Amino acid sequence: MRTKTDSKKKQRDQSELEEDYSLNDVVLRGRVSREAIEKELPSGDKVVEIRIVVARDNRDGYDTLDVALWSASLRKRALTLKNDEWIEVVGALRRRFWKTGKVVASRWQVEGRELTRV
Repeated sequence: MRTKTDSKKKQRDQSELEEDYSLNDVVLRGRVSREAIEKELPSGDKVVEIRIVVARDNRDGYDTLDVALWSASLRKRALTLKNDEWIEVVGALRRRFWKTGKVVASRWQVEGRELTRV
């Protein structure tokens, strides 16, 4: 018969063997490329989306990235941002899925945890 202690020991032994070294941290510094958009989802949750333009490492072009801000304080701050204002966003990369009719669509988006004017 297995005891709780045996179970916990087995879980601990497995977690020691299967260490997870993954990391999903994103830091972006760039210019706001449009005014923030506030959305209310069917669930009642609110999100503010902004778009930020960042230069590529080799300065050979730019990337435009979408950022979602979920917390009330970040949503409020994002709604005060102006076009071309410099900001820094810290967060994580997420892939969002939704259905459009019978088709499932997706896109990559940064989920912001911090938002600072630079």
